[in-house]
Amino acid sequence: MEFINPNINEIANKKLYIFDMDGTIYLGGIVFDFAIKFIENLRASGRRVLFFTNNASHTTEFYYSKLERLGFSPREGEIMTSGDVTIEYLKNHRAGKSVYLIGTDELVDDFKRRGINLVDEDAENCDIVVSSFDTTLTYEKLNAACRFVRDGAEYLSTHPDFNCPVENGFIPDSGAIAAFITASTGKTPTYFGKPYKETVEMIEEVCGVDRKDTVIFGDRLYTDIALGKKHGVCAVLVLSGETLPEDVEAASDAEKPDFVFNSLDDVNKSMFEVE
Repeated sequence: MEFINPNINEIANKKLYIFDMDGTIYLGGIVFDFAIKFIENLRASGRRVLFFTNNASHTTEFYYSKLERLGFSPREGEIMTSGDVTIEYLKNHRAGKSVYLIGTDELVDDFKRRGINLVDEDAENCDIVVSSFDTTLTYEKLNAACRFVRDGAEYLSTHPDFNCPVENGFIPDSGAIAAFITASTGKTPTYFGKPYKETVEMIEEVCGVDRKDTVIFGDRLYTDIALGKKHGVCAVLVLSGETLPEDVEAASDAEKPDFVFNSLDDVNKSMFEVE
């Protein structure tokens, strides 16, 4: 499938290049070598790179180690997660509030390290429930979250992704866990990560680059592409992950990408005229 808009200058003239991770630069344990080459070319040409993942089951430090191991040579300040956006929101807008978090031990430790007041599932109540992608999920955790929300706790979620892509398909992600809590309590969370405005605002603040000078590459219409379409960032879809060509045809205007490429290999060849 060819890209929708043939004017490659709309991508080439940007200053900041945001990359989703799983499905865009790698798929599970499979590294896309062409993504490494494209990112190397961007850096060599003086353009800035940011890796952003909605997957908050791991911390920024984990992703630095992973991307280094995979060959992407991440630099300081080049990685951000939906967990980072959520933590910054809590610190700036809900300072001192008690929080019950459904998340991996790694995410729990990160919240504590960065000053979030966490309570455990045996607490009588809390101010806020935050749910995330939790590969250590138990019924006890779900029951505690639902109890707190029913008792009036504000409900937040790090990101809305229903499934996480892996080598042999998908596994349930944060949005699926949130759907359970919503089904039981009737309360829908306030989401962070992609495609929400807090993410664009944090990227602008941290990177110092206006959104009009930014482009995002991703494999999901309802997160990666919607982030761009809803908030003024050039949005490029790659078909190396979740989205199929027929999904693009059926997409609403709010999720219709500015460009579609089969993979980052095609973007690299179009921008840098390499084989």
